Parts: sequence; structure tokens; C-alpha cells
Amino acid sequence: MSKRCRIYGNQYNLLTKMPFPLPLFSLQPATLFFTPKAFVFLSRSSITMSVQFDAINPSSQNALQTSQNYPVPLSPPLPPISKHIELARAMSASSKSSLFSLSRDDVVFEDQWLIVVNKPQGVYCESVLESVPQLLCDSAESVAGTPANQLELHLANRLDRDTSGLMVITKSHKVASKLVKAFTDHKISKTYIARCIGSAPKWERITLKSGHGRSKFGAWRVYAASDVGRTLPGGSMVRDMETSFEVLSINGQGSLKEPSEFKKDEANTIVVQEKAVIDKDTKKDEILVRARPRSGRTHQIRLHCQYLGISIRGDVKYEGVYEWKGRTYDGHELHAESLSFEHPITGLPVMFQAPVPSWASQALQP
Repeated sequence: MSKRCRIYGNQYNLLTKMPFPLPLFSLQPATLFFTPKAFVFLSRSSITMSVQFDAINPSSQNALQTSQNYPVPLSPPLPPISKHIELARAMSASSKSSLFSLSRDDVVFEDQWLIVVNKPQGVYCESVLESVPQLLCDSAESVAGTPANQLELHLANRLDRDTSGLMVITKSHKVASKLVKAFTDHKISKTYIARCIGSAPKWERITLKSGHGRSKFGAWRVYAASDVGRTLPGGSMVRDMETSFEVLSINGQGSLKEPSEFKKDEANTIVVQEKAVIDKDTKKDEILVRARPRSGRTHQIRLHCQYLGISIRGDVKYEGVYEWKGRTYDGHELHAESLSFEHPITGLPVMFQAPVPSWASQALQP
């Protein structure tokens, strides 16, 4: 007789495997039937979706915002080429995700309440979540504590399709609610590493504070910090975002310090109020940075890297190079490196760290 398990999730943008921003859909839990070696969906999530595309003429959108006294974005609109590249990447990721399955090598930590995995680049979060039950059923090393058919699996955090690194999956409603609240209340410390292209920064550490928002049918953009709380066309609101950065290496000169050594430079903080002035004709360097986001806004690190003039390599949405030194890139090079938080059940401090991707190791070689 088949056994039943339920997989839950927050509201996802990527469930539909589309390359464009996709909020505004309702998600119901999907029911799965299990056999010892396989599981299949009995019923798929019912999705009511409103697809949002960028305005055809971004300059007209800015003019409309100005004329009606709406906040004006300080970062540029998406480059036209990004739509074609993102569509191709989404199709590739959809195919890759449909074949994806977790292995024990992907597991960073597991106990009876949660499992922490290292998501590869180019795979959707939902595919990772869907492959957890099979991993637990097949693995003799699992420490689930509860039979796999009785688990209530949730994604506690999400990563963009092309962002690799740590994902936390909880095994019960109780643990999920505690961890999601901890993420929402900014009680979880996160670090990321990114390989960027741009002029070598004159700073070693810096903190950026700005607004973050998206107009109706628009893209995520940086707004002035003074615009936080103001309403955008379509009714959404500008929210605050803050990211601290440190330079790890420039053109291979540097070292990969431990995440625990990261220290915020309180004296070097930029409160964004106007557009950044970037000289795009200057010499381009390869820069490896570590980022610690205080808030958790969509594409936050990618947007702040763009504002600093060091867009992430491969991040075509935010002016990152698509081709570099004779090579094209299938996705942006951003990695969720570490997570630190209070364990939702034991109350003990825990810290998890994902293996360093190959592109980060290469960035440390002259």
C-alpha cells in the first residue's frame, strides 16, 4: 500500500520554471505517494499566476513615476539582451531540474528536525525540495527520527536559480514556522561569495544602505534610502535593504578568509540617495567579494554589486558580463557560503558552511 507524505513551501517565483519575476500566485501543498524506490505526485499544486514583464519602455516608466511623484529608481533597467539569455537559461535549468536528485554528498548537515544541503547552480529550489524524500528513503545514513512518509517538508530559505549554496529544509510545521520567522526577523546571519568584474574597489570593507522595490510590471531596482516606505506604481512599497561587503581578492591576489572573520566597517557606510557614477571605460578587474546581507530582499546582493560598479560575472540582468576572456557564462557566480542561527529546537548556536565552488578557488589564483 502506498504511503503518503506532504511537501510544503513558501510562495515561490521559480516553481513555474520561468525566467521573469513571478510573484502573485497561490500555492497549495502537493501530495506525494511513496514506494521504497520512488514517489509520484497525486495532485499538483494549484497555481493562480500573474506573469509580470518589464515595461517595454523603461524611460517612459521613469517619466510616469516622476510626473506622479513616485520614487524614481537609481539603478538602470534590465538590458534588452538579458531577456533572451535568461529565457535560454531558464529552459536549460528546467531540463536540468527535472533530472536532478540529491545525493549524500550534497548534504552538509542533518538531524531529526532539519536537513541542510548544498544546492548546485542552475537548479530550482523546488526540485531540491522534491528530491529530499527519495534521499531519505534510500539513505541508510539518514537521521530523520521520523519515518520519511510522515515528514512535513518545508523550504526555510530560497536561492535564485543560478545561485548555489546552502538551503535549509525543515521536517515539520513547528520547525518551519520557527525558522521562517527567524529569517524574517533577520536573526540568521548569512554570508555569500561572488566573483565580480569591474574597477578594483578603493575600499576593503563597505556597507550599503538603500531602498529596494519594483513597480508594477517592472524589475527589481535600487531606490534611495529616503524613499523607504513610499508607494510605487501598482501599490507596492519601497523597503529597506542593507549589505556589507569585504574584498577577498583582486586579480588573484588575496585569500579566502573564514566567514567568522567577517567584520562590518561601521565607519565606511554609504546611505544611497542618488545614482552611482560608474566609469565603464576604465580597466576591468576580477574581484572576489564576500557579502553579508542584513535584510533578505530579492536579488539584494546582485543589485548592490551593480550599484557599486562590480556586477557579478554572468549576471546579465544586472549588467554582469556574459562573455569574459573568450568564455560565455551559463549563470551568475554567487554562492550562499554560510548560515549561522540558533537551532529552532535545541536553542544551541549552529553554523553551517558550504564547500567553495571551483570558480571561487580559481579567483584566488593569479
